Amino acid sequence: MAWTKYQYFLAGLMLITGSVNTLSAKWADLFSAPGCYGSPNHAFSHPFVQAVGMFLGELSCLVVFHILLCHDRRKPEPTMDPGQSFNPLLFLPPALCDMLGTSIMYVALNMTSASSFQMLRGAVIIFTGLLSVAFLGRRLQPSQWIGILVTILGLVVVGLADFVSGHGDDSHKLSEVITGDLLIIMAQIIVAVQMVLEEKFVYKHNVHPLKAVGTEGFFGFVILTLLLIPMFYIHVGSFADNPRQVLEDALDAFCQIGHKPLILLALLGNTVSIAFFNFAGISVTKEISATTRMVLDSLRTLVIWVMSLLLGWEVFHGLQILGFIILLVGTALYNGLHKPLMAKLPCFPGEQRAEEGEAPERERLLGAGTAANES
Repeated sequence: MAWTKYQYFLAGLMLITGSVNTLSAKWADLFSAPGCYGSPNHAFSHPFVQAVGMFLGELSCLVVFHILLCHDRRKPEPTMDPGQSFNPLLFLPPALCDMLGTSIMYVALNMTSASSFQMLRGAVIIFTGLLSVAFLGRRLQPSQWIGILVTILGLVVVGLADFVSGHGDDSHKLSEVITGDLLIIMAQIIVAVQMVLEEKFVYKHNVHPLKAVGTEGFFGFVILTLLLIPMFYIHVGSFADNPRQVLEDALDAFCQIGHKPLILLALLGNTVSIAFFNFAGISVTKEISATTRMVLDSLRTLVIWVMSLLLGWEVFHGLQILGFIILLVGTALYNGLHKPLMAKLPCFPGEQRAEEGEAPERERLLGAGTAANES
């Protein structure tokens, strides 16, 4: 069946906003400006402030949900299912995981390239698959195990590309790039725990996706904003890239924004894009299919890589293409994207759909954040 104009619009919106989300976060990291206390020009390195902005974007999904609900209720025959009432504290544990995972990923984005950042986030399927077997009692199909092994190979290739090339970026030492890559993979363990918690305790309730994302965004925004206060006083030495060498200096971030307003544009791009990305992703799943959503999510990695090359943020390296292709194959196998193609082969038995739909949509609304989140 041919897509409608609205479906094309949703697919394009998801692809564009998903790409803008990572690119705007990296753009903010590339700025330098004077800070507070008469400090000289230095890099804008405020991952926790950026994470607060990301959660503000997720929180706005809650506003969108209530606007859509009010609009729907004014119709003679409302069609929107608001979902059942639930205890909002159900979302607190997943929100804490989202907050920790997102913060780690923003720290890592300061150390590595936008394309490697996006590619390495594919590691989430490894840990989600293993944790779903251990804690949800799920049985993975042989193609999913193969997908996990292929994804591991892809991660090795992407890591090797970083090791060999160092991204051609003089602003990052090779040790920083490798540390950033490892932090991204570590963050995917936390994101996988978030997914398992959501599936075990949250998805058994009929909660509207926008309301779910918005509720997690509320907890993440409030808690992380409050944590900026103690972070202002926690000295971490050379690990921090701000003049006071504290875990996060929010005042310095605002001073730098005051000296260079373009930083605010980059941060707003991150906040607004995550809101539209979540809305578009949920709508694509509803209007087209979860499979289309997964394909678009994989394509944005390619868009981010191409844009990074065009903007001069990275240099071309063939190993990255190979790593991306391998990761794409691994993701496709894990999520069962190969099955519709194989079903058309006369020698393929037709029973392959037994467990096909169980996990894909739950392998995350953010992005695996993401927010990230999908962060």
